[in-house]
Amino acid sequence: MDVPPRCTHSTPHSQERPLKADPTAQVTLLEVQELDSRADQLRHQRRALPEIAEITELQAHRNELDDQARDARIVVDDLSAEQAKVDADVEQVKARRARDRQRMDTGQVGNPKDLERLGHELESLERRIASLEDDEIEVMERLEEAQSVLDSVTKLLEQADVRLGELIAARDEKVAAIDAQLVDVEAQRGPSVDGLPEDLLALYEKLRANKGGVGAAMLHQRRCTGCQLSIDNAELSVIRSAPADLVVRCEECTRILVRTAESGL
Repeated sequence: MDVPPRCTHSTPHSQERPLKADPTAQVTLLEVQELDSRADQLRHQRRALPEIAEITELQAHRNELDDQARDARIVVDDLSAEQAKVDADVEQVKARRARDRQRMDTGQVGNPKDLERLGHELESLERRIASLEDDEIEVMERLEEAQSVLDSVTKLLEQADVRLGELIAARDEKVAAIDAQLVDVEAQRGPSVDGLPEDLLALYEKLRANKGGVGAAMLHQRRCTGCQLSIDNAELSVIRSAPADLVVRCEECTRILVRTAESGL
């Protein structure tokens, strides 16, 4: 059978500065420890809410989408300007063609050479219009594609914003519930701390800061519940003989070791 690890505890005479406190105060310190541990758990729960991680991830994704939307909007604006220019060029050339045709149709040009030159110009204008209309169609297709990309990214942004709103609402609701529990724990802690010896409380707070939030532990069934190490009979005998008001420390983890009816002494 495996033998559980053991911890050795300081005897009353081995402590450099023995600390004494009424046994009731020591037991009360365990109640304070329980409340403080509960408060620590609640704070950890608040920090570790799944919504917080998802909000952070979604906000990063939204920033990426925002960048994509900005880039897509620039492309759309540039193509819109390009299309406006091509449209204007087409209209300008068509207007010139209409004037030339009108001159020919109304007989304003009677010289055969001028008519021939005007005919060549009209042919050139027709080719120019055809070329510009091809450019116009090409720009329109690119603009349509760019607008589709922008619309798609915009829709994703809207969906992200909706989800962010849901997550933030859920986070705030849970945080409010946890904060309410913390207020209740703090309300219970106040009366428990009142009346505790200042030196005992100071030692407890110092140990709590250095020992992962646990400054006081119960001696339960011959085991330190702080470091979970067992105590042998010889060591138990020393602790058993110590005055009830002596504050015993676990030599292994240095936490305050509180004796109760369940200590196995």
